[in-house]
Amino acid sequence: MEHQDAIIEAMKKAGEPLNNGKIADLTGIDKKDVEKAMKKLKEEEKIVSPKRCYWEPK
Repeated sequence: MEHQDAIIEAMKKAGEPLNNGKIADLTGIDKKDVEKAMKKLKEEEKIVSPKRCYWEPK
């Protein structure tokens, strides 16, 4: 769960939609772990995609 919280926080601080690679860079979380957490966040509808492959908090 802590990865999801860190990802949401990074998105809020960035103030713009981010892709998985940028999220991994900003948080220091391994890209594979970012992808797993992002999948869960999508399922829970906590993030939205304003453009392909970029995400932001809902």
